[in-house]
Amino acid sequence: MVFNAPVRLLLITYCLLSAQAVRVGAEEPVPVAVVNPGVATVADELRLSGSLRAEHQASLSPRVDGLVAEVLVDAGSQVKQGDVLLRLDDDIARLAQDEARAARVEAEVAMTEAQRVLDEARRLRQQNHISESETAARRSDLALARAAYEVALARERTAMEQVQRHLLPAPMTGVITVRNTEAGEWVSRGDPVLELVAIEPVRLDVMAPQERFPEISSATPVEVLPDAMPGARLKGRIAARVPVGDASARAFLVRVVIDNPQVTLLPGTSATAVFRLNHSDLKRLVVPRDALLRQPDGGYSLFVVSEGRAERRPVQVGREGPEGIVIQEGLEAGEPVVIRGNEILRSGQSVRVVDGR
Repeated sequence: MVFNAPVRLLLITYCLLSAQAVRVGAEEPVPVAVVNPGVATVADELRLSGSLRAEHQASLSPRVDGLVAEVLVDAGSQVKQGDVLLRLDDDIARLAQDEARAARVEAEVAMTEAQRVLDEARRLRQQNHISESETAARRSDLALARAAYEVALARERTAMEQVQRHLLPAPMTGVITVRNTEAGEWVSRGDPVLELVAIEPVRLDVMAPQERFPEISSATPVEVLPDAMPGARLKGRIAARVPVGDASARAFLVRVVIDNPQVTLLPGTSATAVFRLNHSDLKRLVVPRDALLRQPDGGYSLFVVSEGRAERRPVQVGREGPEGIVIQEGLEAGEPVVIRGNEILRSGQSVRVVDGR
C-alpha cells in the first residue's frame, strides 16, 4: 500500500511517540534511601572569602652603589634570616679598610708614645728637673693623641661597615619570589633586586559587609577553611578590624591570623573565614554527610524526592556537628533527602524509596 507524504509523516511521528512511551514506561525507578532533614540549634555564622597573604614581605635593595659580583639565590630559594643573598664588588672598599686600619695603628702608636713621654715628665717633675708647664704640655699632647686615635678608630669601623654593606643579607626567613639582577650589572641604592616573602605566618584578609561589620570583634571566634586543603578547619584569631572601608562596595577589612604552626599555607591561595557571631542560637536544617555531593566548582548539592522523581538542589553548607551537616540555603523543611543511591541519580529520574531513617 502506498501512502502520500502527509500520511507517511503522521505515521512516522506516531511510531516515534509510541517508541518513546514504551521506553519511558520501561524505565525502572532507581531504588533510593531517603531521610527527612533534622533540625539543630546552631550559632549564627558569617562566611567571607578572601586571599591568604604573607604577614611579612620585603623588596630588597643594595645598601651601596656597586657592581654585582655574585647573586647567591634564585626565585624559589628558601633562605634564613642573616643569609647572604647578593655580593657586590668590594675591592675598593677593602683597600679603604686597609688604609683606615693602618691609620688607626699609627694613631695608637702615637698615643702610646705620648703616654710614655707624659709618664717620664711626671718622674722628672717629682725631681724638679722640669717645670710644671712642661708636664702640662705633655699632658695636652697625650689628650690630642688619644683624640686622634679615637678618630682613626671610628674611620676604621666606618670602612669595615662599608665593606659589610657590599653584602645583602636576608632580613627574615622566607622564600625568594623575584630576582631582578644578574652578576655584572651595576645597581644603585633603592633598586629592587630581590623580593623576599615570609611563608609563615600568613593572614587572611576578607571584606565584611557594612551591616555585619559591627558584629565582629577581636573576641569573635573564627575558623579558616583553605581551598587548597578541602575539609580542613584551622583555628584563627582576628588581628585587625579596619574601620575605613571601600566606599563603593560598602565593606570593611577584617584581618585574620592563622594560629597553626603545623600547617603550611601558601600566600596567594584563597580561603574562607567562618565567623561565629554572638547571636541567639538559630534553628537550622541538618542532613547526613552521605546526602551531599561535591560539585566541580567546589560547591555542594543533594537530591530531594518530589512526586516520585529526583530533583537536584545546590545547597550552601555550614558546620558539621553530631547531628549532621548544617544546610544554610537550598533546602526546605520536610523535603525527603536521598542518602543512598544518589551517586548515580540524574535530575528528573524516577525513583523508588526503599527505606529511610
